[in-house]
Amino acid sequence: MTAAWDTVSELAACFDAADAERGMPPQESHILQVLKIGEEFGEAAQAVIGAKGTNPRKGHSHSWEDVHDEVCDVVITAMVALARMRPDAEQYFSEQLRLKSGKFLPAEPGPVGSVGPVGPPSPMEPVEPVGPAAPADSA
Repeated sequence: MTAAWDTVSELAACFDAADAERGMPPQESHILQVLKIGEEFGEAAQAVIGAKGTNPRKGHSHSWEDVHDEVCDVVITAMVALARMRPDAEQYFSEQLRLKSGKFLPAEPGPVGSVGPVGPPSPMEPVEPVGPAAPADSA
């Protein structure tokens, strides 16, 4: 487990223990944790509006550094949510990242420094080709 996922797992365990102490069932904790992702996203969106100065009443109320901080809050909250729902969160996330990035990044290793899925295809990968759809015959 990486240091980041170690910390995420510790946070998840801490929040699970606090919810259990309050008598909250795990499913309810999971629902509330997912809703927390939405709350954090709203704060990130508010920071973007403040950084762009598009609210005439508030003007430039945030910096782009504030936006970065809020995006980190979204990511951390989402990682904790996944860790609270899945004991294999790190592995599950890695597999999902590989599958989803495979839609955009080359499947074969590229030049040094390139990023993309490496290794044999997973049995979970889609069979259909990735990329623009072929034009339909007009027959």
